[in-house]
Amino acid sequence: MSLIEARGLSKSFGSEVVLHDVNLAIERGEIVTIVGPNGSGKSTLLRMFAGVLKPSNGELKQEAGLKIGYVPQKLELEASLPMTVRRFLDVPRRVSEAAADRALERVAIAPLKQRSLTGLSGGQMQRVLLARALIVEPDILMLDEPTQGLDQQGQADFYRLIEELRAEIGCAVLMVSHELHVVMSASDRVICLNGHICCEGTPEIVRNAPEYRRLFGTGTQGALALYRHEHDHVHDETCAHEHEENH
Repeated sequence: MSLIEARGLSKSFGSEVVLHDVNLAIERGEIVTIVGPNGSGKSTLLRMFAGVLKPSNGELKQEAGLKIGYVPQKLELEASLPMTVRRFLDVPRRVSEAAADRALERVAIAPLKQRSLTGLSGGQMQRVLLARALIVEPDILMLDEPTQGLDQQGQADFYRLIEELRAEIGCAVLMVSHELHVVMSASDRVICLNGHICCEGTPEIVRNAPEYRRLFGTGTQGALALYRHEHDHVHDETCAHEHEENH
């Protein structure tokens, strides 16, 4: 079976329906990116997949023993309570020195091990959060807008790192992003969300889907020029699925 699969998934907050009738499966080893306008339910969907939120309706199945590494959109730190990078990796449960060192090396920040979190740059902090997610040797990495606030070079470097990690440990990757220009090179599959899945498929298919163009236009410039996609992915050139729900 798939690593994780949603059928008819919906989520409401009070009387507000944020997501409805979402059907989505994530397979081992693929990089899937969720895009959509503000308020489209991207982070809500990711948090349901990560187990942070419970669906209002529908079914969510996981492979037995599935290990999830989750990187939140942001982390609020209390400046008056300084914590080192190494100590942070022990939250919420203590990890061995070997596991901590391996995770920091994988994200190329081993020299920051004893640094205070409060003194890190945005890009360094994102790598610390990623290192903590890798501690569990995840089957799937889930990342909520992981490069928010980074410059174009920082975005490109981070997505390149994600692809390298996927190749190294064989995990799937499910992430929310608003950097459409990079996502189109960094993903095997793109899910365009606007309260429901309005189109999905390979980056090429989604880029040309009418629903995607209505939401975002056709601009894909920016960090794409800095991101060099070094691997040729074998894509299943199926048609994008156009859902006919009105919104």
